[in-house]
Amino acid sequence: MSIKEHWEKVFSTKQENEVSWYQPIPEISLKFIEKLNLPKDAKIIDIGGGDSYLIDALLERGYTNLFLLDISEQAILRIKKRLGVKASKVTFVVSDILNFVPPTSFDVWHDRASFHFLTEVEDIKKYKAIVSKAIITKGTLIIGTFSEDGPKKCSGLDIAQYNEASITHLFENDFKKMECVTEDHQTPFDTIQNFIFCSFNKI
Repeated sequence: MSIKEHWEKVFSTKQENEVSWYQPIPEISLKFIEKLNLPKDAKIIDIGGGDSYLIDALLERGYTNLFLLDISEQAILRIKKRLGVKASKVTFVVSDILNFVPPTSFDVWHDRASFHFLTEVEDIKKYKAIVSKAIITKGTLIIGTFSEDGPKKCSGLDIAQYNEASITHLFENDFKKMECVTEDHQTPFDTIQNFIFCSFNKI
């Protein structure tokens, strides 16, 4: 089964509260974005945001230039249905992140729990190249991944764990670290997953 087939199956067979990453209020992500004091027309993209409520929250706060990318067409259909008429205010992209050709430059690139599925060195290099070109100078990269105290697998797939030093080193050629925090995410199954969230400024 390909990676795309895997995620299409997940989003076709599980409800949003039947997956570990379910989070009705993405508090950490919102705090990071709100600290930036962006204009409401700032271009913000959410990577792998299929079942995330980040886009909902940003729409409620008046942001008008939002993008959401997910590898799963089913995931995109689900969030469009949930948003209803508000979906027309969002640009949706169905793509593997490694094949993504950004249609514009972004003020903010947000990725919660997508990047850590890249475990091969070459795939991580591709991601870094894409994100470095996609963000404007002085723009912001926000990444949330499993920490070294988090799970080693998610949805049956291997993931890469990070700490503040390792993720900072990974992006240091093009980005300057602004802030890192950890979060104990409570899943719908009453288990705890530890994440590390970091924000970076594009040099």
